[in-house]
Amino acid sequence: MAERPEDLNLPNAVITRIIKEALPDGVNISKEARSAISRAASVFVLYATSCANNFAMKGKRKTLNAGDVLSAMEEMEFQRFMVPLKESLEVYRREQKGKKEARKDKDKKADSEEQDKSREEDNDDDDERMEEEEPNDEEELDN
Repeated sequence: MAERPEDLNLPNAVITRIIKEALPDGVNISKEARSAISRAASVFVLYATSCANNFAMKGKRKTLNAGDVLSAMEEMEFQRFMVPLKESLEVYRREQKGKKEARKDKDKKADSEEQDKSREEDNDDDDERMEEEEPNDEEELDN
């Protein structure tokens, strides 16, 4: 696990970006407040992960899944966040599905182009063989 407690903190840049998105324009936040929010966010993530892990262990699994996290949020009495969390999860799943389909389409296109190229090469090879055979046919006619 982590060697020092600070290693468990979320990156300051991420925390700063989240804070800026949450606050109206022109509102500043002190370094001390940013540090406190960072620690609180890190503690929340650790607690949520621990609760989700308990659900995974009850299911005799070692991998946490989205259902474990949702169950943990309910257990932690964060029902207020369930709807936005489920919506975000659906958006994420749609994006991943779209990316997966795009990759499949790209792979199919690449395979198709590769087959076309292979056919062209085969045709070129056939043409070369025919050209090589033609002079031999003429030599036989001369004899």
